[in-house]
Amino acid sequence: MVFSSLYFLFLYLPIVLLVYYITPLKWRNLWLLVVNLIFYGWGEPKYILLMIFTIVLDYFCGLIVARRKLQGDDKGARIAVAVALVLNLAILFFFKYWDLVARTFQHFGVGMPVLNLTLPIGISFYTFQTMTYPVDIYRGDAEVQKSIVSFGTFVTLFPQLIAGPIIKYKELADQMTYRTHSPEQFASGVQVFVVGLAKKVLLANNIGKLWDVYLALPTDQLTVSGAWLGVVAFSLQLYFDFSGYSDMAVGLGRMLGFEFLRNFNYPYISKSVTEFWRRWHISLGSWFREYLYIPLGGNRVKKPRLFFNLLVVWAATGIWHGASWNFLIWGLYFAALIILEKAFLGKLLEKCPAVVQHIYTLFLVLVSWAIFAVEDFGHMGAYLSAMFGFAPAGLASPSVAYYFTSFLPMLIIGAVAATPLATKLWKKLPEKPMKVVLPVVLLAGLILSTAYLVDATYNPFLYFRF
Repeated sequence: MVFSSLYFLFLYLPIVLLVYYITPLKWRNLWLLVVNLIFYGWGEPKYILLMIFTIVLDYFCGLIVARRKLQGDDKGARIAVAVALVLNLAILFFFKYWDLVARTFQHFGVGMPVLNLTLPIGISFYTFQTMTYPVDIYRGDAEVQKSIVSFGTFVTLFPQLIAGPIIKYKELADQMTYRTHSPEQFASGVQVFVVGLAKKVLLANNIGKLWDVYLALPTDQLTVSGAWLGVVAFSLQLYFDFSGYSDMAVGLGRMLGFEFLRNFNYPYISKSVTEFWRRWHISLGSWFREYLYIPLGGNRVKKPRLFFNLLVVWAATGIWHGASWNFLIWGLYFAALIILEKAFLGKLLEKCPAVVQHIYTLFLVLVSWAIFAVEDFGHMGAYLSAMFGFAPAGLASPSVAYYFTSFLPMLIIGAVAATPLATKLWKKLPEKPMKVVLPVVLLAGLILSTAYLVDATYNPFLYFRF
């Protein structure tokens, strides 16, 4: 089930909210756990058992960690944490990476069976989320959760279960027991949700049609301008798709009394690659920083070790995104750029005009999206070659002009919406009239999005495959 589906919007969500608010406080987590599992199992019921196993595993490992810490048995606590991490990562590896490794070994003549496993939706997200629990308990950052129902609700919380934001246990621990509910909070949640829905349905899905054209185009028909037009479209599609989902998750959380951290902060206005990653998929960057980068020594080490730490973190970040070697290359690409910025490039950039910094960042990020989006190495090489001027069909073609003019309004809207400009202009408008205008705008966005959904085919969020 996806947020941008009619079943979710007009059947599942109303029932969930109605029953949630008429249910006594002490039973609300149980209700959420039930509807979370229904939500997750809607398309793949067989993986509910895997989810339940993950809940039970980490719940009891957390209890053991807390008990051993209380008894002064630090070694026992560390073993319990290690067991939880190893088993969670083993499950993730088996379902997500086994076939990639098997095909790679077969390429070198080593027999290893390819299982053709169906990837459980959102496994990378909920695995990283649930692994924070025993670690946070061990570090003393959160207290152990005695209720397996409340812990199960944390792991399976449907607003952000399958595409984030990735929430650390310590960030949500108190909210599993005490949550505030108010009409203002609920209204704010509805507002953020509708904005996210419009991002996905009206912007991402429509701009994505332009990228689909160039992704499907035979490489011998690629032009330089067409390759750049396609990757610009993908960059906007991915941003509005993923940030739209994150907004919808935040909005749904508020409707249920939860507060999730912001996952995007206008990344395309960044002046460096380092800044871009402070603004893009914030929860993933925060997770890797706290649970991998800092334990490796962070930036409190000499430069050779610092660069090694960055290499490890970005290799992990890349392969987290998908079971294909292009994601590893994509991660190492960003590792190289960030290492260069920390070594000397960052200081040089600071001396350049802001417009140069923006152009530098956008250029490198757009190149990265070509690596990210095209999994086949031959196709990727041809696409990148076209972007850098080595296009079989030359600089431009009539079809590029046609698609550019056809999609120009959507591209302009997308480019503006990807910056804080519209938000700043909105805030400058008179407050009283806007209190009347805002509900009208939101209702129009909901109606227009619904109209598109009625006429559309199934179009899941891009990050579901991770």
